[in-house]
Amino acid sequence: MLVAAAVCPAPPLLVPEVAAGAAAELGDARTACSDALAVLAASRPDLLVVVGAADRDHLGSYPQGARGSFRGFGVEADVHLGEGEEGPRLLPPSLAVGAWLLRRARWGAAPVEGLGVAQPLDTGRCLETGRELAAREARVALLVMGDGSACRTLKAPGYLDERAAAFDAAAGRALGAADVAALAALDAELAAELLAAGRAPWQVLAGAAEGAGLDGRLLYEDAPYGVGYFVAAWS
Repeated sequence: MLVAAAVCPAPPLLVPEVAAGAAAELGDARTACSDALAVLAASRPDLLVVVGAADRDHLGSYPQGARGSFRGFGVEADVHLGEGEEGPRLLPPSLAVGAWLLRRARWGAAPVEGLGVAQPLDTGRCLETGRELAAREARVALLVMGDGSACRTLKAPGYLDERAAAFDAAAGRALGAADVAALAALDAELAAELLAAGRAPWQVLAGAAEGAGLDGRLLYEDAPYGVGYFVAAWS
């Protein structure tokens, strides 16, 4: 069953080498992510699964040791999902950022795997995927990588959409309260229109957390660059 979860934003800019001169702008987010990962370690899981949105070529599971790269973002840097044989496929960016966070935290509390889910995956399938993950071991933890809307300002990747702030506010409340029903109720079509890449991973979390009785804390909420970023810890 699910014993803990950490929710973190997934932009490659979270990695200081990628952000370069703007690295300090997400310093508080990195600190919050470290705090959320500490909650995962304290839960003594038997398995940690990193979940993030992925494109068609990067869907499915990734074994421990899978490699990710930030070379596409102008940085000669690679990262691995824990220790293990590398495997044939590169991690999608969301999981690569998760692997970087784990390396930064010196994760060694449990074996780790990755799961790339399709951003348009329907809610029912997200929930079922989460249930399957929770049944993998007696004590499962999730690191859920995903962003809110990308339409919060005129300079946001998706330009300004007046619906974005309300969507992010609802998502933030649900993540902070570990409200499984509220996460499951997020509108997948609206999320797609607002470029909210975290919707599917969050709903995988909702499925995994059904019946687990976890409490939540929202550790960080902001919209730098016009994109909604959240950090939450469930335990």
